[in-house]
Amino acid sequence: MEAFYGMLVEKTVPVGSTGEAELVKLLENTFRHVNVALVNELAVFARELGVDIWSAIDAATSKPFGYLRFTPGPGVGGHCLPIDPSYLAWRVERRVGHRFQFVELANDVNSRMPEYVVSRITSLLNEESKSVRGARILLLGLAYKPGTSDWRESPSMVIARQLHTLGADVRLHDSHVPHDADLVPPLPRVDCDAAELHASDLVVILVDHDDLPYDEICERAPLVFDTKGCIRDRTFRGELL
Repeated sequence: MEAFYGMLVEKTVPVGSTGEAELVKLLENTFRHVNVALVNELAVFARELGVDIWSAIDAATSKPFGYLRFTPGPGVGGHCLPIDPSYLAWRVERRVGHRFQFVELANDVNSRMPEYVVSRITSLLNEESKSVRGARILLLGLAYKPGTSDWRESPSMVIARQLHTLGADVRLHDSHVPHDADLVPPLPRVDCDAAELHASDLVVILVDHDDLPYDEICERAPLVFDTKGCIRDRTFRGELL
């Protein structure tokens, strides 16, 4: 097997068994899942404490050892982080009889982030004397991470469904996700152009795709909620996560 994969990749890392190989993948995904949950919960609390979580993360990243940079966002998605750690926790409890509490806590934090984003959206619109019902909201990013077309378990779609249920006029944009993607609910897909930005009551950045026109978003959108810190160094009207 090592000889076979050696023909396909530059470096192979042999381990002692298929169980170890599986745990390598689960360990890496669980590590990211737990650390994303940590920084997500810190982002929620930092706002209540009046602290800029993004600046704090930048400063912590200046440490040359003992720290890895993770940033907050609207939740986790894809086939790895929402699923693999839960499988590991289930397997541990079934075979060993103990709960994997780190994973359970991370699941709880990350699964609540879409609801938190919706609550922040509601507050932002309230400050403009507008309600969610009837508000025209443009969501930027449907994939679960930047540069991919994969929308499996995407927190963006959870947010879209919740806003749609609350009566918002939700528009979706993501140039990476195919237009024939079977999205639920089947909300309108639009371009992220000057007219659409200007017509929106609120623009919400959910995925930090490189191809989003961030300068135009800051210039044209009347109100922006940036959940990924994409425009934090630009001038815009709105808030960061």
